[in-house]
Formats: sequence, structure tokens, C-alpha cells
Amino acid sequence: MSRKRAFWKIVDELEQSARDGLFIAGSRLPSERELAEKYDVSRPTVREAIIALEVKGIVEVRTGAGIFINQLRDERQEEIPISAFELTQARALIEGESAALAAMSINAKELIELHGLMEAMSQGGDDEEIDKRFHMTIARATKNAAIAKTVGYLWSIREQQPIISNAHKSVCDTEHSHMLEEHQAIVDALVEKNPEDARKAMHNHFNRLINALFDMSEKTAMDEVRRKSEENRGRYSLNHLHKANLLK
Repeated sequence: MSRKRAFWKIVDELEQSARDGLFIAGSRLPSERELAEKYDVSRPTVREAIIALEVKGIVEVRTGAGIFINQLRDERQEEIPISAFELTQARALIEGESAALAAMSINAKELIELHGLMEAMSQGGDDEEIDKRFHMTIARATKNAAIAKTVGYLWSIREQQPIISNAHKSVCDTEHSHMLEEHQAIVDALVEKNPEDARKAMHNHFNRLINALFDMSEKTAMDEVRRKSEENRGRYSLNHLHKANLLK
């Protein structure tokens, strides 16, 4: 193995071990001599690898004490901001295919469940909970556990982020009749076991939802502009000075 390849092997393995928790934060690494023996390389090669790890923030070299592992961020668990638009687009893509697959595998029991949910939805029940059960029933009807789990995960994002949850709830509350029609179109396609129509109906549902989210977002932005405009108008207008008899 070349010196350069050995150098990167040490860097990669020690970094991965630290991220996997094999070395906990604050623990001391083996000495340069021990690492050189383990990787069958010279001590200068180990020293260069340690310098690289220090630059990357993986370790801290303490003179006279040794090499210690730093507290690392778990990059796999870092939260990535997700907007209501991104979530809805992701759901449209995944659940469109979920509906198409479900159309080929849905059984009588699952169709009965969907009809019952449509009845509950039309009577004004807990729309959010009913809607979740509706979409999860279709996901499970695919008979694909990975799809069902993915759809469930996307729902958990919606539920755990108040901004997204409130945005969707606001749209659903004001677009109830459209929501009923769209869900019924999905059920009709599933009853007919028509994958193309099921996919199209699901896409139409989410496309309308995305457009409604944009309309709501634009209205909120315009309301904020008007509020700030009125605030500035009041601040810079001379009317309040006249009222206070400060200008004559």
C-alpha cells in the first residue's frame, strides 16, 4: 500500500470509528506508536493522519497528554428544514405511485375501510386524522412495507412541524368540498383497479393542495406588506403632529 493510500486509510477509519461511537467524545486514541503498528505504517504517516483529523475537528492533540476525540455532530441526525411545499411535492410523487400500485393489489376489506373514511369525512369528523388514515390505508394496500413506512414518515414530518401542520390544516378547512371530491376520485379509481387513474387522481389532489398553499402564502405576504405600510404611514404622516398641536 502506498504511503498516500495508507494515510487516507487511517484518516477514514478513525473518523468513521469516532462517528460510529467506537471512540466516545473525550476518550484518548492509541499512541502514535500503537497506531503505526496497527496500520503497519511509519510514525510520520500516522502523525500526518492525526494532523488531518485535527484539521477536520475530529480529534484534539494535547501536548504531553495524547490525542483525544472531540464531541462530534451526528450528520445523519442533523435536521434539514423542510417547507410545506417540499413536503407536499414529496408526498405527491410517492403517494401517486402508491395509489397506482394499490390499485393493482387493494382488497375488499381495504376498500370498505376507505368508503367508511369517506363517509366520516363527509360528515365533518376530525379531518386531519381521517385524512391520515385514508392515505395510510392506501399505502398499506400496496402490500409494500417500505412504501407504507415512507408515507408514514412523511406524515410524521407534517405532524411534528407546527408551521407545516397549520398550513395544511388551514387549506383543508377552507377547501373541504374540493378535498372530498378529490378523495372520492381516488377511491373510484381504486375500485376500478385502474392504476393510471389512481395516480392521476392522487396527483390532482396534491397539485390543488400545492396551489392552495401558494395562494395562502401570497395572501399572508400581502397582508404583512399592508400591515407594515400602514405602520409606516402612521409613523411618517404629519397628521398625528397636527392632532397634538405640534404643527401650526
